[in-house]
Amino acid sequence: MIEEKLETLGITLPIPPTPAGSYIPAVKTGNLLFISGQIPMENGKVMFTGKVSDDNLEVAQKSARMCAINILAQIKREVGNLDKVTKIVRLSGFVNSTPEFSQHPKVINAASDLFFELFGEKGKHSRIALGVACLPLDSMTEIDAIVEFSE
Repeated sequence: MIEEKLETLGITLPIPPTPAGSYIPAVKTGNLLFISGQIPMENGKVMFTGKVSDDNLEVAQKSARMCAINILAQIKREVGNLDKVTKIVRLSGFVNSTPEFSQHPKVINAASDLFFELFGEKGKHSRIALGVACLPLDSMTEIDAIVEFSE
């Protein structure tokens, strides 16, 4: 069902990105899945880089949405089927922004909105959206997730 929704939205899940550091992409404990921070990577390349400002808010939202798509790819790799998701518990969103930029929630909304659209009530989550001085590989955004799933 979730895969069909993705298809109607024109979203194809990528091969999950490999870690850019000394960590693993996801950890399962009980029925929780902790997804490491995902940046807007596609085919091994960071697609959205640089500082976020009021001038490029829409581009930053595309970056956050791509992070969410990579989170979905990691979930599918770990649990096999996105229909096993019982709750998107929490997102932590980081925005590589200029010091005067203060619309971090609007950037990360693009990821949250995708989860709401795909999972309905199960997609409603707690969240943090922060501005930071820099991110790995000069990425515009990075998002991690905690997801509950069923076997």
